[in-house]
Parts: sequence; structure tokens; C-alpha cells
Amino acid sequence: MKLKQRPAIKSAFTILFLSVCFLGNAQLKGGHILGAMGLQSGTQAPANALSVYIPAYLYDAGSLRDANGNESANPDLTMFLTGIGANYVSSFKILGANYGATLLVAFASNTIQGNTIDSKNSLAFTDMYFQPVQLGWHEKRADFVFSYQLYLPTGKFTAGASDNAGLGMLMNEFSAGTTLFFNDKKTFHFSVLASYEINGKKKDTDIKTGDILSLDGGLGKTFYMLNAEKTAPTGILNAGIIYYLQYKVSNDKIPIGNFVLEPDKDRIAAVGAEVNYFHIGCKTSAGLRWLPEFGAHNRFQGNTFFLTLAHVFSLAKEKKE
Repeated sequence: MKLKQRPAIKSAFTILFLSVCFLGNAQLKGGHILGAMGLQSGTQAPANALSVYIPAYLYDAGSLRDANGNESANPDLTMFLTGIGANYVSSFKILGANYGATLLVAFASNTIQGNTIDSKNSLAFTDMYFQPVQLGWHEKRADFVFSYQLYLPTGKFTAGASDNAGLGMLMNEFSAGTTLFFNDKKTFHFSVLASYEINGKKKDTDIKTGDILSLDGGLGKTFYMLNAEKTAPTGILNAGIIYYLQYKVSNDKIPIGNFVLEPDKDRIAAVGAEVNYFHIGCKTSAGLRWLPEFGAHNRFQGNTFFLTLAHVFSLAKEKKE
């Protein structure tokens, strides 16, 4: 942990914010939702389609870990997030890739701000997720994606409060990834998506969360469910092992009087399972991910559950016979 001098004395509410919200080697949370991506995380959805989805994210913080990875507290804290989102992928090409965009309007309860164990807020409007640029390439044995997304500080935030629904800062994130296919039918695959998050200062403060690197992906198998005559598929089942890793690349900066506190960086890893099913006739999908965490330093360690329900609207023009 480092301390750097600053010429100006910060306001009293900053100190209050610190005293209420942080323990020991405190850490500030970013906007990237771990577990939101898994199998085929490096693959863009099909073109000429609009997907409307409802996510249900639940994180159960089983323990708080210190800088050595040892358990320092047993929090009674479960964060929940849901909302409604839409993803659009067009046939318009940029550098040979299909252009797409995503928007998520979300609501959260017990929003985790950092290492504080007293985050308590009822379900409330939280920060919005907006992805204005999403590019997807499709090759014979590999898919590639690149995207830029923002987390907009639309949720309630007051420095020092324990009932904040948002993180109080603008977050910019760049992502790039790939899905590799090990056979011509593309039924056996491995994916990785790397995301780099750059955070702004928190509202009405000079507090700044460090940059964050996240990796999401998985190793899976795709199964096609056939009709009774075994002449055409009725559904697509995807199942496999998934993972995520997250590492704070640069230190948080928390002003205290004439100093800037820079806590030691945090990190986490998780390995779990995913299963999702797409019904071709109804154009509806349901997916479930479960990821137990390990190797936490300077942060919570627990279990992530992610349920997603989605419906796909095809926007492709029907061919005239």
C-alpha cells in the first residue's frame, strides 16, 4: 500500500466515505459483471436479428479475503441484478465485420461498491450498460469480436452512503476475443474474451478506481436436437466448463487529506459450468451459469449465478419464391 502527498486538503465527506466503506487494504469495484459471458464469448450473434433478453445475476459473497488471500470476514451479503436488454446485429459491414450494438437497463439490490460488508439497498435503478460498437468476424474455424462499451452512472450515488444503487462514475471498456472451433461442424469450441476497463472519478470526489482487466470464456460442446424424423434440428444445446479471471491493473486512488491512499491491487478467479438451450421454432433461449470463485486477494470470494432468458426477432427479408 502506497501513500502519495497531494497539495490540497480534501473535504470531510471524502474521509467519511472512506471510514464507512473500506476495511484494511480496501478495493473499489468496477462495472464489468463477471459471469455475464461464458461459452462462445468470442462469437457475435447472427446478423439481421434483434435479441431482447432478461438477465438475472446473483452474487453470494461467502468471505472477504485480505492481501494474502486469507479470510478476514464473513459477510452476509448477496447482490442481485436484473433488467431488460437488447442486442442488435446488422448486415452492415465495417472492415469485413458485422456491426452490432447492445443496451441494458438494469436494477440492482445490495450493490457492492468495494470491500464494504454493509452494502444494503433495495432493488433500484442502477448504472446503465451501453455498447455502441460491436464488430464480429466469422471464419471457417474461428470467430472474432471487438467492442467498446460504457457503464453510465445513472444509479443513485452519494459518497459515504451504504445504500448506493450505482458506482457513481463513468466507466469505459474495450473488449476483444475469439472462439476457436476444433471441427468443421463447429460443435467443439474454446473461447476467450479480454476486457480492459478504464474508470473515471467518482461523483463529487477525487476518488478513482484503478483500471481492470477481465477474462471470460469457456470450453464447450454444441448438440443439435433433431425432430422425430431426424430430418431437421428443433433446438441447439450448448454445455461446458466456463471461467473468469479479473485483475486490478493500476492502483485505486483514494485521497485522504494531503495524501492519496493506493491500496494493494485485488484479483479473483472462478471455474464453473454453463448450459443453455435455444428452441429454433420459438426463437427463444434460456441459459444458466454457475461459477464458484477461488484465489481472491483484497476482495470478496463467493459464488456467481447468471440466468438469461432471450427471444430473437429475425429482421432478415424473406426471399420471394
